[in-house]
Amino acid sequence: MRLILVDLPSEKRRNFDPLALSRPIWELRCGMTTLGEKLVAKTGATEVACFVPPYMADAYREQTAWPVNDASQLAGDNLLVVNARVKASGLDGETTGPSRMVCEADGECLCARIAKADLGRLKTDSIESLLESAKAALPAAGGELPTWNYTWDLILSNPEQLAADFKALGRSGIEGKVEEPNAVRGSRGDVFIGRGTVVHPMVVIDAEHGPVYIDEGAEIHPFTRIEGPCYIGKKSILLGTKCREGMTIGPVCRVGGEVEESIIQGYSSKYHDGFLGHAYVGEWVNLGALTTNSDLKNDYSSVTVALDGKNPIDTGSIKVGSLIGDHTKTSIGTLFNTGAYVGAMALIAATGKPLPKFIPSFAWFLEGVVTKGFGKKSLYETARTAMGRRKREFTAAQEAMWNEIFNLTAPARNEAVKKGRRALASQRS
Repeated sequence: MRLILVDLPSEKRRNFDPLALSRPIWELRCGMTTLGEKLVAKTGATEVACFVPPYMADAYREQTAWPVNDASQLAGDNLLVVNARVKASGLDGETTGPSRMVCEADGECLCARIAKADLGRLKTDSIESLLESAKAALPAAGGELPTWNYTWDLILSNPEQLAADFKALGRSGIEGKVEEPNAVRGSRGDVFIGRGTVVHPMVVIDAEHGPVYIDEGAEIHPFTRIEGPCYIGKKSILLGTKCREGMTIGPVCRVGGEVEESIIQGYSSKYHDGFLGHAYVGEWVNLGALTTNSDLKNDYSSVTVALDGKNPIDTGSIKVGSLIGDHTKTSIGTLFNTGAYVGAMALIAATGKPLPKFIPSFAWFLEGVVTKGFGKKSLYETARTAMGRRKREFTAAQEAMWNEIFNLTAPARNEAVKKGRRALASQRS
C-alpha cells in the first residue's frame, strides 16, 4: 500500500494560516511529532507520496524524501489517499478492505482507499482527476472522520497528545548527562533524556502530572523547571526557563522566560523573559526581550481569532494566545493581544500597549500602524542571516515560495497599509 498525503489549495487550509503558508498542514506539530508522522505511523505505510499547493512544491522537495506532486505515484499499487486535516486516530479500519471513499458534506475527500485493480477505471494524470473520478466510481462510505479544523485545535489538544505520544513511543530513562544536584518529581518512568543531552545542575523535572521527553543533543541550563507533559526537541536550549505543562518545543530552539501549553515549530528563539501561552510559533521567529502574549481575556469569555483581519471566529476556548508565522521578528517589550494573528515575515515594533489582533504577513508594524517598511528584500536578507547562523540556507526555491506568499497575502496587507496611512495623516493634521 502506498500512502498519498494530500493538502491542496482550499478555503479550509487557510484556517491553518499563518503557519500553513509555508508548509503542508501535515508538517505542523501536535504532541511529540508532526501530524504527518502520526499518519505514517498509524497506517504503517512504508511508501509515501504527497501533493501540496504548487507554489510550495519546489521548496518542500528540498525538505522531504517523499515524491512531491508526482502523478506517477498514483498508479501501480494499492493507494490510501488521506487529507492532511484527518486525525490519525480516526484511521482505524481504513487501511484494508475494498475500495471506498469518505467525503465531507461539501464533497471534499477526507480518505480514499483504492485497490490497485480499480485504478484502471480511474483517471490518474493528476491528484485532482483521481479524486474526481474516484468520487464518481467508488462507493461512498458512511460516517465521518475526525479532522483538525484550525491551528488552535492543535494547541488545545497538545497536552493530551504529548501524553499519548510518550506512551506510544514507550521510551524512558536517562541516556544523556544529568549533573548534580537536580530533582525529578513524579515517576522516573515518565522521563526520557536522550543521548548527547546535558542537564545542568539546579534543574527540576516535574513529571508528576505528565511525562517529560527531552530529545537528543538538548541543553537545559540551571534554574529551569520543566513540567510535564512536555517535549523538548533535538539541540534545543532552555535557559532558566519556567517551562509549564503542555509545551512542545521543536528542534534547535532557544527558549527562556515563561512558556505554557504552546507549540514552537522549530529553529526559533525566545531567549529572554516574557510569557508565551497557548500559542503556535513558526520557524525562524525571534521574540525580543519581554515579548508577551495574553491568552486569557479579563472577562473569561471565549477567545475569537480573525484569520482574515475582518471576520472573528469563535475558538470555543477561553484560552488562546497568538499564532505567529515563520520569520517574524519582534522588538523588546512587544505585547500581543489575546487571540492575535501575526503573519509570516512580519517585523514588529512595540508600542507600549497590546497590539492589534491582526497583523498581516510581510508587514512592518511601526509607530503603531502597518507599513510597507523597507520591503520584502530586506526581510529576505534577514532570513538569510538568521538561517545562516544555524547552518541552514535560504534557497532560491524558498525565495520563490515566499514571493508567491507575498502575492497571496497582498490584499489584507494593502488594506492594512492604507488604514495605517490614514491614521498617520490624521495624527499629523
